[in-house]
Amino acid sequence: MSNPPDSSLDILYLDNHLIAVCKPAGMLTQSDESGKACLMDHVKDWLKTEYKKHGKVFLGLVHRLDRPVSGVVVFGRTSKGASRLSEQFRQKTTQKVYRALVEGTPQPARASLTHYLRKEKSLKATVFSRPTPDAKEAHLDYEVIETSVTTSQLDIHLHTGRFHQIRAQLAFIGHPIVGDKKYGANSTLPEGRIALHARRMVFNHPTSKEEVIIDSAWPNDLPG
Repeated sequence: MSNPPDSSLDILYLDNHLIAVCKPAGMLTQSDESGKACLMDHVKDWLKTEYKKHGKVFLGLVHRLDRPVSGVVVFGRTSKGASRLSEQFRQKTTQKVYRALVEGTPQPARASLTHYLRKEKSLKATVFSRPTPDAKEAHLDYEVIETSVTTSQLDIHLHTGRFHQIRAQLAFIGHPIVGDKKYGANSTLPEGRIALHARRMVFNHPTSKEEVIIDSAWPNDLPG
């Protein structure tokens, strides 16, 4: 049985082909074997109620966010919208910008990171500084936006979409994300969340080809 419509669904963008919402931290993007509530089901239920649809509602999964991460998630409302946007993700023509609060202050204040990540059976990424068997190249840019005594806010431009990439790469350089105990953070946040938020998505609309920019503000319940 699907979940009841979520009146608190934070809709960031909506047209005939796409819907973008802000995923809350702690919620799965897509259902898994646990059977727990997921964002896809919430969005489907909202569309079904809003447009008084009978039967199943199509919703195409284009990308995901880790469960403890909040921020922009875009779905296709039509097969054309989903397939064309998925192709942009495969071709790496989309722009994905994250905001993170990390422990300490990275030096230099702006840099590009290239590492090699291997997904382990423990569902954790191991980071290598040079090419390694079964490890995939991971590339991101970061910029320090604001600092305090113990933490710093970073903007992160993600160029590859590897498993736990931002979390693993920042931890590897000695600046784990606040709350991310899995990657060595000393700090904790309520309900196992981490201070990482997908704040901007930029892509070309699948039918009009016009540039679409979708923003989501830093959550009020996160520090920083």
